Amino acid sequence: MSTTSVTWWGHSTVWLSDSGTTLLTDPVLTDRVAHLRRQAGSAPELPGVPDAVLLSHLHADHFHVASLRRLGGAPRLIVPRGAAGFVGRCLGEEALSRTVELAPGDETSVGAVRVRAVPAAHDGSRGPWSRERAVAIGFVVEGAARTWFAGDTGLFDRMSDLAPLDLALIPVGGWGPTLGAEHHLDAEAGAEALRRAKAAWAVPVHYGTLWPIGMARVRPHMFHDPGTEFARFAQRSAPDSVVRVLGHGETLTIGPTA
Repeated sequence: MSTTSVTWWGHSTVWLSDSGTTLLTDPVLTDRVAHLRRQAGSAPELPGVPDAVLLSHLHADHFHVASLRRLGGAPRLIVPRGAAGFVGRCLGEEALSRTVELAPGDETSVGAVRVRAVPAAHDGSRGPWSRERAVAIGFVVEGAARTWFAGDTGLFDRMSDLAPLDLALIPVGGWGPTLGAEHHLDAEAGAEALRRAKAAWAVPVHYGTLWPIGMARVRPHMFHDPGTEFARFAQRSAPDSVVRVLGHGETLTIGPTA
């Protein structure tokens, strides 16, 4: 029977293997992103070149151009609708030729799995200084398991439409000492997202990795604690789900629940 495995490399970077197909989410493969520095773990040494890279939105800590340049090979780039032009300008025509844009509801095949774009409640721009705009999305990967990679999101009304899932990769924190509740999930809201999505397994991501340079001592609980707090809240909000809090570079392997 086929299994699905996920390895967390910090922040929102996950190596997902399902049915012989490998996917990499929002890769950050360096020790620094702009004013942010990796404060835990180390820049990952990936096991190879993935079949595809899933990019949830244009923010630099998710759509990190320097990390994409380091990947090598020729993985397919699956990006939000509106982001292909940015790929071409930053990575060149060859990268653009292997880019697939998806809007919520759109699907594409990668090897033995289907990748479907789903909504995310998050700002899709590159940043306040940029004219680059694209919709923010999450992804549901359907193979041996149904896996939801939420990207970065707040709670949204149709989150329950994702259910049922085998595995949910849920953002539960951020990269600094403040967190905007409207467009992000903290540990408690992440547990509510898990309740709505009805995933058998869940892994918290998007915390405990990047922090502003010079601010390591500012609200350190917001850096270290979101994963374990998410597990604690989930025991109450989603008692039928199993939460696995991974360390950097640690892998969870599951079999299909059906």
